[in-house]
Amino acid sequence: MKVVTAEFLKSAFKEDDWPRDSKPEIAFLGRSNVGKSSLINSLLSVRGLARTSSTPGRTQSLNFFLINDQFKFVDFPGFGYARVPREIKSSWGEMATGYLAKRRQLVLSIHIVDSRHEPTKQDLQLHEWLEESNKPRLVVATKSDKLSNNELRKNLEHIARVLKNDSVLAYSAKSGRGRDELWRAIKSAIQSV
Repeated sequence: MKVVTAEFLKSAFKEDDWPRDSKPEIAFLGRSNVGKSSLINSLLSVRGLARTSSTPGRTQSLNFFLINDQFKFVDFPGFGYARVPREIKSSWGEMATGYLAKRRQLVLSIHIVDSRHEPTKQDLQLHEWLEESNKPRLVVATKSDKLSNNELRKNLEHIARVLKNDSVLAYSAKSGRGRDELWRAIKSAIQSV
């Protein structure tokens, strides 16, 4: 897909802040430090649109980005980072489950995991929740450039087994691996509306 325009729309801390239009939305979810913002920036071929940080837990709201004036990306706060205050952690859970349960504009949830690591308990919970709620979803394993092809193949098979998922898409924000495949899945989700 050719990205002509990509702009930060707004941050939302509660449902009243969500955009009110009916444009389709793609949600990016995963634990802290898994590379959500880097993935978004590489997909859009824009540096720094989604804020990246070496400190996990920086994103604390739902961040909406308008793409080609046709659809939105929604960058979720990362989950599972210990240094974030407990009250913020609990509000993240409420914010995330509220959005995922209620948002009619949501056409695809992209569950991001790190290709180098075992899925966490929270990854399993998120995957089960998306599965039970029958939401369109895709598992994407980031940082695939940091593994040899053999290690990557083994890890993708393991992640697929643990998450009981048929396919896991390997992605690298650095090399662009998986970019075209991910855009095809996003385009297909948008067109299915």
